[in-house]
Amino acid sequence: MTSAFDPDDDPAQVAAAKAAAAKSLSEDDLLREDPANLVADPAVPRDAATLILYRFTADGPRILMGCRSSGHDFMPNKYVFPGGRVDEEDELAPSLSELAAEEQRMLEIGAARAVRAFPLTAVREMFEETGLLVGHSAKDVAGVPASWADYYGHGVAPSLAGFRFVGRAITPPMRHKRFDARFFMANADEALVDDRAPADSRELADLRWFTLAEAAELDLPNVTRFVISEVEARLVGKSEERPFHLYWTQAGHVRERIG
Repeated sequence: MTSAFDPDDDPAQVAAAKAAAAKSLSEDDLLREDPANLVADPAVPRDAATLILYRFTADGPRILMGCRSSGHDFMPNKYVFPGGRVDEEDELAPSLSELAAEEQRMLEIGAARAVRAFPLTAVREMFEETGLLVGHSAKDVAGVPASWADYYGHGVAPSLAGFRFVGRAITPPMRHKRFDARFFMANADEALVDDRAPADSRELADLRWFTLAEAAELDLPNVTRFVISEVEARLVGKSEERPFHLYWTQAGHVRERIG
C-alpha cells in the first residue's frame, strides 16, 4: 500500500533529525524536500547499485561502510555503502550463478534494462572502491568485458545466488545529481573470496565494519539511514519485508513495497 513517508511519523527519522540539528547540519540533510525548490527540467536519474555486506560477530551484525571524500559534489564527507552508477558493460559480465528467482522477479518490476546489471554493478563497484572480491574462484572465464578485466584478473567470477534485493530509492528532482539506486545485501562470509581487509580508495576512505549502533552515530545521508533500518529489520528482527521503493512526489516522500 502506498503511503506518504513523513519523517515526523517515523521514529528513526525523528532521531536522525535531532542528531542533524545537534550537529548543525542543513535541512537538506534530512529526508524532506521543499516543492518550491523543484526545477523546470530536473536531471534524469541514472541507474545505480549498492551492496551492503554484513557479517555476524559476537557483538551483533556489522556492516561495511566508508566515507566519501570532501572533493565529491554528491554527498561529500558522508558515510555510505560501496556502490555506483551502472556501466553498460555490467550486464555482460559472466557470472557463476544468477539471482534467485524471487529476487529476479521483484527486481524486474519497473526496470528498463536487463536486471542482472544491477547486482553485477554492485560487485564491480565493491571491487573498485574497497578492493574486496565478491564471488568465487574461477579460471579462464570467457567473454569478459574490458571494464571488468582487473576484477577477473584475480582469478574470480561473480556469484549472485546469495544476494537479497533490499529496495530501490530515486533521488528527488531538486538535486543536481540524481540516481535510481537498487540496494542489495549479502553475507560477507559467504560472498567474499577471502578475508582480506578493505582498502581505502579514491572514492571511499575510513572503510570499516561498523556495528549497527556505531553506524547510527555516523554522518549519514538520510536515505542511507533509512536503508540501515531496513537491513537491521532483516538481520535483527528477522523480517521478511518485501523490498522498498522510495521516491518523491509533490505530496512528499512515498514509500512502497515492491511485489
